[in-house]
Amino acid sequence: MSVELAEFKTLALRRDGPDGAVLHVTLNRPEVRNAMSLAMVRELRTVLGQAQMRGEVRVIVLRGAGGHFCAGADLGDMAAARMNLAGNPEVLVETNAAFGELCVAFADAGIATVALVEGTCMGGGFGLACVADVTLASDTAVFRLPETSLGLVPAQIGPFLVERLGYAEARRLAVTGGRLNAQEALALRLVHGVFAADALDAALAAVLHDILQCAPGAIAATKALMAKARFQSPSSLVQEAAQVFSAAVLGPEGTEGTMAFIQKRKPKWAP
Repeated sequence: MSVELAEFKTLALRRDGPDGAVLHVTLNRPEVRNAMSLAMVRELRTVLGQAQMRGEVRVIVLRGAGGHFCAGADLGDMAAARMNLAGNPEVLVETNAAFGELCVAFADAGIATVALVEGTCMGGGFGLACVADVTLASDTAVFRLPETSLGLVPAQIGPFLVERLGYAEARRLAVTGGRLNAQEALALRLVHGVFAADALDAALAAVLHDILQCAPGAIAATKALMAKARFQSPSSLVQEAAQVFSAAVLGPEGTEGTMAFIQKRKPKWAP
């Protein structure tokens, strides 16, 4: 099934999969290697919010147009913000925070997220690659963390980089203006698979197939519990985890999944 959605200025959207469950979101500014403008940040927040509100979307796939994922922040936006400092001294803070809030929103989303990285992946694009549940890369992908070499700070993506790679590797990349090819990114588990460019869509199809076999409510609850487990001890989560498990067993997904197993059939998950 293919469902076309409303047009955006910086994004191209397409839905397919069973009942339009997969939302493909393409960063669509190929003339600047999909540099992330404030308009793109806002549109990505809108798309994510709409997908969560409507409930039919079970997976969001992020990729870039024109053979590149994302070249980081739009320098034109930064220049415009500098010009506006007299009128609003906090404009750079607000602009940077908007991107940070986007990363948090995607990291906290109950919907499964997959990033497909080709070509350039820098700065903010690096951040999106870090917050996706599954990140697949083409063998053309090059990951850069150039902020410190420009006299800047990877302020909003830093925490997600630490979370994905660990403190030592994140620190190494930051102080060296890090550059990784696709295989190096795989070795660090920044990405979960590397494929030839002509095999990337097949790899995506396999991942989407696996995700769609799982119950959407169970995925959301599992992601939320795992997010808490990063900062709390296992012992502090025993009772909460038991409540989450009980709710799942007694809920419609647990009932359907159990019956499907007994009847040796595929479960039918409601949105």
